[in-house]
Amino acid sequence: MTLKTRATIDDLYRESGKAEIVNGEIVRMSPTGRRPNRVALEITISLREYEKRTKIGVAVADNAAFQVDLPNRESFSPDAAFYVGPDSKMKFFEGPPMFAVEVRSEGDYGPAAESEMAEKRRDYFAAGTLVVWDVDILSADVIVRVYRSTEPKRPTLYRRGDIAEAEPAVPGWKMSVDDMFG
Repeated sequence: MTLKTRATIDDLYRESGKAEIVNGEIVRMSPTGRRPNRVALEITISLREYEKRTKIGVAVADNAAFQVDLPNRESFSPDAAFYVGPDSKMKFFEGPPMFAVEVRSEGDYGPAAESEMAEKRRDYFAAGTLVVWDVDILSADVIVRVYRSTEPKRPTLYRRGDIAEAEPAVPGWKMSVDDMFG
């Protein structure tokens, strides 16, 4: 019987590419395609404009890592995020983002993917994230599901033509769903 060594944050620093530590293992994340990348970029740009205007928090682009201390998870790497906390200089962000965005890629559909995404949201909320967006770019109906730590199983739904928000994580920030596809 071989015992597997639990992955550490130091191991994650040596990892090439986007990854997270879940259940003691490094979980690599495949690169995204054009549309999911562009949607995440538009959200990040809007959050950056909010950051500049309010001088509150930091807009975070894809491929950043947030170090957390949960029994089953030591890091997150959302597609976009908003962080309020200490400046960790060249190291990973310390603690969870206040707001995390997960933009679905081709492999993020079906029962197994839904279960994994729900588990990741539970982890975000357990770590202290206040709001998580699930952005579904293939849906003809619901585009953004906004989950809040206060009501994790009852998302607010936004469609094309709507203005989405991330209250209370990013106070006063709003973004047109249509602008995500700009």
